[in-house]
Amino acid sequence: MEEINLKELFDYIKERILIVIIIILAVLVVGCIYSIFLKKPMYQSETTVVLVSDDGTSGGGTTTQSDVNLNQSLVSTYSEIVKSRRIADKVIKNLSLNYTIDELLDNITVSNASETEIIKVVVKDQDKALAADIANEVVKVFGEEIKDIYRLQNVSVIDVAEEAEEPYNINMVKDLVIYLLVGIVLSCGAVFVVYYFDTTIKSAEEVEKKLGLPVFGIVPRVKYKEKK
Repeated sequence: MEEINLKELFDYIKERILIVIIIILAVLVVGCIYSIFLKKPMYQSETTVVLVSDDGTSGGGTTTQSDVNLNQSLVSTYSEIVKSRRIADKVIKNLSLNYTIDELLDNITVSNASETEIIKVVVKDQDKALAADIANEVVKVFGEEIKDIYRLQNVSVIDVAEEAEEPYNINMVKDLVIYLLVGIVLSCGAVFVVYYFDTTIKSAEEVEKKLGLPVFGIVPRVKYKEKK
C-alpha cells in the first residue's frame, strides 16, 4: 500500500476547503429538513407499580419479610407478564386502539431495578395523550390479570402516567452536532478518496521518489492578468 503523506493530504484538503464547506452545509440543510419536517415526534409516558403484601396495602397493612422475598422473586415474572400478548390484546380492546398486538408491544418498555419490588412501564406514541392512556391502561389490566392468574392482590400504582410536554426523540442541538460531525467525516472522506486516486505528481520529492532521479529545477505556476 502506498504511503500517505499527511502534510500533503492536509494541504490537499486546504486547497479544496470550499468543497468541504459545501458538503458540510449540504448535510446540515438536509438534516435540518429531516428533523423539522420529516421526523415524526414521539412522546413517552411512564408509570411505576410496586408489589405489596397480598392484602393490597403498601403501608397500612403488615408486610413480613416473606412477603418482600415473594414479591422480589415475582418481579421478573411480572415484568414479562406486563409485555404479554394477553395484556396487549385487552388494552387494544379497552381503548379501541388501531394497533396490532405486535405494534403495541413494540411501543412498550418494561424495566425493574434490581433487588426492588418496583416495575416501570414506559409507553411511546406519536400522540402524547394516548401514550399516557396506554401506560395507565396497561397497568390497570396487568393488575386485574395478576388477580386472575396468581389469585393475588399485590400490585399497587406508585406514579400514574402523565402526558409528556416535549417529544423525546427530537433535540435540535444534539441533531445539529451529529449532522455537523457527519458532514465533516463525509467531506474529508470524499476529498481523501479523490487524493488517494489522484495520480498527478504533487511535489518535487514525489518525482525523485518515483523516478529515482534528482530534480534540478521547478517551474512555478504563474497567473497572468489579461491585458486591457
